[in-house]
Amino acid sequence: MKFAHSIACVCLLSLLPITRLAAQVPTAPKEFEVATIKPSAPLDMAKLAAEIQAGKMPHIGAFVDTSHAKYIYLSLKDLLAVAYKLKDYQISGPDWLTTEHFDVNARLPEGATKDDVPAMLCTLLEQRFQIAAHKTTDEHKVLALIVGKNGSKLKPTPPDPAPAASDETQHKSDNGSVRIKKNSDGSITMDMGDKGVITQRVDMQEQSLHLDSSKVTMDGFAAMLTKVLQIGGGQGRQVVDQTELKGNYQVSIDLSLADLMAQAKSMGIALPPGANAADSPLPVAPSGGTSIYASVEKLGLKLEERKLPVEQLVVDRIEKTPTEN
Repeated sequence: MKFAHSIACVCLLSLLPITRLAAQVPTAPKEFEVATIKPSAPLDMAKLAAEIQAGKMPHIGAFVDTSHAKYIYLSLKDLLAVAYKLKDYQISGPDWLTTEHFDVNARLPEGATKDDVPAMLCTLLEQRFQIAAHKTTDEHKVLALIVGKNGSKLKPTPPDPAPAASDETQHKSDNGSVRIKKNSDGSITMDMGDKGVITQRVDMQEQSLHLDSSKVTMDGFAAMLTKVLQIGGGQGRQVVDQTELKGNYQVSIDLSLADLMAQAKSMGIALPPGANAADSPLPVAPSGGTSIYASVEKLGLKLEERKLPVEQLVVDRIEKTPTEN
């Protein structure tokens, strides 16, 4: 039971928003007034699972206001994605970019705005990690999210419900509030505003993790699938929206705990005695939740392997340990 909630916690953390600020990196970027970079402490999965079950927002991710920028337990690949205004799958380099996590705490100089933060973070990372990199556009294998031959079965999201109940907690970030509510049935609902609503429920009888999303765009759904596929150490394929479907939809998928356990094993998370993980990172479960591919097909959609041009940041040189603060 505890391990199942830990796996659900890993999945939920992978879906937490990492802020992608919209500013272009200028030619002569500013620098933070002062900044520290420290290796992140290991995650206590049992503690995180308990906090989420209690309706508390994990203090993990990007937090930027008018005076400070904080990045808590972000992989170096995620930090580079924020700094270069890319997504993590657009960055190639050493495998450890996805496994080494850091905490960044920086103070903005007087007159700087949140739009200046990516440029300042870029400068900080390049200086402290001695980075040499270049951009290129090449064809890469991706999983295209397309409409199935019998058409989409997606349902448009209905009008917004009544205001949230008073037992919700709020987590402030630069892209708005994320409201978390623990429901009476044991499920957890994350309301991320314009990014949609996700409800997570673990079904121990069916050995599955159920994810309900509302107000989600197809681009957002593709991003969610990419994150789930990359739980296992970043080895999952990028999912690209090719449906041409517009609007916001209700999306529900079921994932087998066997799938997630297998991915946790490949991620290096120790499984408790008696827990079994399949050798394949995405097997079709004999019971309970199905693989991601089968879940997507139930929506009238399909994941199809294709080659598409993808802009890439190629990291030619980077130090594993940053220079001293």
